[in-house]
Amino acid sequence: MIRILCIETSLDYCSVSMIEDGKVIDSESINIKKSHSEFILILIKNLLKRVKISLNRLSAIAVNKGPGSYTGLRIGVSTAKGLCFSLDLPLLSVNSLDLMIYDVKKKNLVESGSLLCPMIDARRMEVYTKVVKDDLTIIKDTHAKILSIDSFNSLLKINKINFFGNGSSKFKNIIKSNNAVFIEKIIPEAINFNQIVHDKYLKEKFEDLINFEPNYLKDYYFKK
Repeated sequence: MIRILCIETSLDYCSVSMIEDGKVIDSESINIKKSHSEFILILIKNLLKRVKISLNRLSAIAVNKGPGSYTGLRIGVSTAKGLCFSLDLPLLSVNSLDLMIYDVKKKNLVESGSLLCPMIDARRMEVYTKVVKDDLTIIKDTHAKILSIDSFNSLLKINKINFFGNGSSKFKNIIKSNNAVFIEKIIPEAINFNQIVHDKYLKEKFEDLINFEPNYLKDYYFKK
């Protein structure tokens, strides 16, 4: 049996889940801003206790590699790598945007033939985003984008595009196209790791544990 502990800390919402052979058997979460360093190990402990699985019975650890909050990603990846090193387990990673795409597909929230565009807030009018077809063919891979009224114009002329994620509200306020559809309350969650990380495990797509780093997409900014 393949058991994978999944860790999600890319945004304010912090969650963990246990995957057995590609299925979520339980999860634990908390939604308190900047709580990750304080609560992530507590969430893991509570989850393991509830499912009655010890750490030495795990097959792998999976973590969100980003994009997302610099601090949140750093905490999640550090926790995952620490567990992998101590337990001699392989590390798997997932993309924040792919988690949200998986969620809207799982919930059948998009019209067949339309495009999917997850967005994560990256301050001001910038977002982390990607664009895929409903069959998951990539049109534009993960990148940082500054939004304007002209963003996605060429695609919106001939396609219906579904925008979702905590960065999409900024675009909703400026875009006028009838082909722009906005889906609410979609965030990266550990309960959506299951099929992605199970398939990666079977294909042995493990990360280089020593050199693995989150995908921040851009440098960390700080104020004096």
